[in-house]
Formats: sequence, structure tokens, C-alpha cells
Amino acid sequence: MSAFKHHIFICGNVREPGHKRGCCDPEGKQALKEAFKAELRRVGLGPTARANHAGCLDQCEHGPTVVIYPMGVWYGHVTVEDVPRIVAKTILGGEILNDLQIADGCLNNPKCPHRGGAPKAEPEQTRD
Repeated sequence: MSAFKHHIFICGNVREPGHKRGCCDPEGKQALKEAFKAELRRVGLGPTARANHAGCLDQCEHGPTVVIYPMGVWYGHVTVEDVPRIVAKTILGGEILNDLQIADGCLNNPKCPHRGGAPKAEPEQTRD
């Protein structure tokens, strides 16, 4: 068996309803992961691409979150309906989907404007 050419991590973190940071898989059914697995099989990539459940990827405000390697592209607000397009355009075509991509400035940034309860910017100091 050859090495995987693509590895897709799908956040399946479950939190209680109403959590301030949201939840990537509120029903806990891993429907997004299953949709990726089915689509990869459908297009014949089953042996060379892997879709895995991941724990929290800490991009909760952008959830459901998916990260694709080796490209290192992060997608947010991904739905089951997005899966065929992601596989066709990104996995097969190498194209980054701007409407789903999480901005680099938001990744691992506690000051991301999308983050619930993000720290407020320090007030500017003025000189007298």
C-alpha cells in the first residue's frame, strides 16, 4: 500500500449546546467525516487519501473545521454539501476555495475577530 497523498482532518469536537465558542459536530454523528470518506471512495481516491476524525482543532468559531495536508489549507464553516467541491477542486485540482478558507490571521490567534470573548485591543496611548 502506498503512502497517503492527502490527509484530511475533520474536527469532530462536541460541546454542550450554547457554548460560547460553538461546536464542530453538535450532533456527534461525524457526518462530515463520513461524507468525505464516501466522496473520496466515489472519485477513486480511497487508497491514497485519508479522512480522519480529529479532536478539537481550536478553530471553533470557524467550525465545522477541516484541515487538508500536505497543502496545509484550513477550511471553516464546512458543510456536507461542500464536500464534493472540496474533493474536486482542492484534493484533485489543487485549488484553494477562498469562500471556505480560514484567514491566516485567524489561525491560532486569540484576538481573531470571530472568536467569542476575544480580548479587546489595548487602548492607544496618547502623549500629552
